[in-house]
Order: sequence, then structure tokens, then C-alpha cells
Amino acid sequence: MSETQLNLVNYFNGLLTPALFDDYAPNGLQIEGKTHLKRVAFAVSATQDSLKKALSWGADGIVVHHGILWKHQGARTITGGWGERVKLCIKNDLNLFSYHLPLDGHLEVGNGAALGKALGLVNLAPFGLYKKAYLGAKGELPSSISAKDLKSKLKALLHHEVILASPNEDQLIKSIGIITGGANNDWIKAQEEGLDAYLTGEISEYNWHDSIEAGIHYFAGGHHATERFGIKALMEKTKKDFPNLEVLFIDSENPA
Repeated sequence: MSETQLNLVNYFNGLLTPALFDDYAPNGLQIEGKTHLKRVAFAVSATQDSLKKALSWGADGIVVHHGILWKHQGARTITGGWGERVKLCIKNDLNLFSYHLPLDGHLEVGNGAALGKALGLVNLAPFGLYKKAYLGAKGELPSSISAKDLKSKLKALLHHEVILASPNEDQLIKSIGIITGGANNDWIKAQEEGLDAYLTGEISEYNWHDSIEAGIHYFAGGHHATERFGIKALMEKTKKDFPNLEVLFIDSENPA
């Protein structure tokens, strides 16, 4: 591992503390590439699209929230569409860094905290304890807002349609818990902490009924859409701490 790679690995590990998380993906450098990094791209997921865009820009590395290795997949052949992702990295000496749950729960650059800041929340605090670590953030809106108006505000912020499961869309909301992505069932943590609302990426059929009956305003703004915020915040902090490093955020079209 080169000095540049080691510096970045140590930096990300020190900042995001992956050892504290019981994750279902290996966090850190998933594929080792070039020995010296001058350009590093950032993206939500390591897809063929994001990898090709990074390489077209001349990236030496890419940092993502969703990498290409997952424990539930087990051993697999490097074939097909997934295999092409691996080959794109290896053939082009592209370093692939991935941080999953550690990027969800960080109170500075995490998905929940970064989205909460963009929403204007105050009194941000850790939210959503999972085993040894928190997966999101909670906070308060500067002033109360109706559920239907918050839905409109989120739609504009996320550039994505928002599903609202609400016992009363005219009811005012002050406090909200956020765990981005596919944390469907964790709305109950908002109820347990006495919060008014819960924001995540996805919603299942039964979540709709259960949350309404529990009196929680449940907002689902898209898995990808809610998880742009953390990786962008991590990019900005990395640029600040490594001023000689060129960075670029790569977005991908994903309505899910």
C-alpha cells in the first residue's frame, strides 16, 4: 500500500471508525489500484455508470457508500454485470473505497446528519442505535411545520417524490429522526424516542399502516436520493483536509 493510499485509508478509518459497526459489508479499501492518487471521485454506489464516469474524468480512486462486496453474497464468480464492475477497477488500477454503515451514522459527514443539516435541523444528536453504533441523526425544525408542507420541502430538497404516511397531514411537526436508505422498520425508534416524524428512503406496505396507527409521520424520499448527502459531505471534508487532492461528485440516475 502506497503512502497516498495509506494516508487516505487511515484518514477515512479514523474519521468514520468502521470498527465500531457490525456491518454486512467490508469497509475500507475494497480494491487496491494505483500507488499514488491525485484525483478521487465520490459517488453513492459503485455501479458501472459511476465507475466509467470516474475513469472518464481520470480518477485514480473512487469513494462510495455502496461498494461491490457484501457478506450476504458470499463467494461469487467475476462474471456478468457485477463482474464488469470488478474488471473496470482492476484493469484501470482504480482504487475503490467503500464505507457503508459508518457513513450512515457519523454526526458530521453521515447521511442522516448531512441530510438533517440540509433540512435546517437544530440540536442534532445521534439516532437509531444498532448494536454498538448509531445509524442516523435526530433533530428539531427551527419552527413547527405541517406534515404536508414538510413533504413539499423534502421533495424540493431531495429532487425526488416523497411518500408520506401520516395520521394527519395538517398536524404540526417539530422533531424528526433520520436513517437514510432502506431503514424501513426503524420508524419505531422515532416512536420510542417520542419524536414526531421519521425520514428514510424506502417504505413497505405494512410500514404505511403501522406508522400511521402509531401516530408517526413517516416520510420516504428514495434510497439513492436520501444518501447523496453523506458522500458529498465526506467529499467536501476530504478536500479540505487534502487540499492537493482533486475531487468530483458523480451522481447517477436512480429513482429508487
